[in-house]
Amino acid sequence: MKKSYARAIPAPWRRIARVFVALGDQHRQRILLMFDPGERLNVGQIVAASTLSRTAVSHHLKVLREAGVLKSEKIGKEVHFWPDLEAVQAALTAVQAYLKEH
Repeated sequence: MKKSYARAIPAPWRRIARVFVALGDQHRQRILLMFDPGERLNVGQIVAASTLSRTAVSHHLKVLREAGVLKSEKIGKEVHFWPDLEAVQAALTAVQAYLKEH
């Protein structure tokens, strides 16, 4: 037993956990699945395609961005978002490595 993990999760796992927490919500999953490969969407485009309010979409985008699932760039008055597939893949790879060890 690794008792050192009973009180605190190692820093790399905290980053991984944020990805999975962000992806654990159906609304955030649907937002992520809206993106075509290489596509960048702004808040207005996501709101137009969603059943959620602008405030709710903004909240979910913030969670996804802070977890590293989405990247963003402000262009003029609009913020464009796109998936950070490398970050999601890194989280999945870390979990796969853990499973192989055990």
